[in-house]
Amino acid sequence: MSLPEAFLGQARACAALDSPFMGRLLTLLASHWPNDSEFAQLCTNWPGDISPRGVSLPLRIAGGLHALVLGGHDEGLIAAYPPNQTSDQALIGAVLKALSTHQDFLTNWVQSAPQTNEVRRSVALIAAAHWLAARHPLPFVTSELGASAGLNLNWGQYALKAGGQTFGPTDPALTLTPEWYGPVPPPQNVEVRERRGIDLNPLDPTKPTQSARLLAYLWPDQPHRVALTRAAIAASTTRVEKGDAIDWLVDRLATPKDGHLHLIYHTIAWQYFPITSQTRGTALIEAAGAQATAQAPLAWLRMENDGGEDGAALTLRLWPGNLHITLGRVDFHGRWVRWQAV
Repeated sequence: MSLPEAFLGQARACAALDSPFMGRLLTLLASHWPNDSEFAQLCTNWPGDISPRGVSLPLRIAGGLHALVLGGHDEGLIAAYPPNQTSDQALIGAVLKALSTHQDFLTNWVQSAPQTNEVRRSVALIAAAHWLAARHPLPFVTSELGASAGLNLNWGQYALKAGGQTFGPTDPALTLTPEWYGPVPPPQNVEVRERRGIDLNPLDPTKPTQSARLLAYLWPDQPHRVALTRAAIAASTTRVEKGDAIDWLVDRLATPKDGHLHLIYHTIAWQYFPITSQTRGTALIEAAGAQATAQAPLAWLRMENDGGEDGAALTLRLWPGNLHITLGRVDFHGRWVRWQAV
């Protein structure tokens, strides 16, 4: 896939996710991408899959531009970004100038995977946890792979309103209200005894420079996402560990969590793992699953892009029994859930 094709694909996805500004920005970049700088050539010649199912290079570039705006580093770009209104010509002019002026910053920025840490993805985690608790009424131990800043480690502190039901604490840090289709899992008493997460490049949301990176990956015309993220940051208490997720899992899975349900999960993260790591991780989890018991069950929850036309697939593997369960589909930003499991 060429860079212009990747820009256009991401533009369509952003427009479908209620961000007309991002759709417009990425469409303009597709037709005006320069080739007269080292940074431009780096992106044009990026190896491998640069699409949303791969390294998401267009999102990295857009995130870097937004970081320049949020950091106050480019007055021309600030004037062209929301909430300001400007013409396509003025917008692309400001963007092209920024791409040239801030090459060193942007080159460094795009080396790391996007750090969206979309809090609304917790709608899938909360619903799945209640579904699991109805079958295994045990306290949870959780392990998140690709946890970014850990905002979705704290899903137990958030409330979910869906289908006339309310899930979660009575005094939540924030409340999620997706459009819900299909049956609703029965609310359960879900207790998380231990929560841990791992990331190659974890962010500490309590540090201003790192919370700024999180906010840069929120789209400029969606202030409601900023509000939810700030609420999640304010409630954040668990720091994400730094390291390779699969190496970390070796220790996490070495001993069954007797008397607990061990929930391994990831949301739009698995695609960023090398194929060798995906293969090794799958084998590792399956081997641990084979040792699971009714008093130490193991669940592997995945909210990942499967190439479907709408949203991400929400799937579960559950041991003992090696059950493969399709829970439904979830909007990439948690705006809606189409639940299937009963």
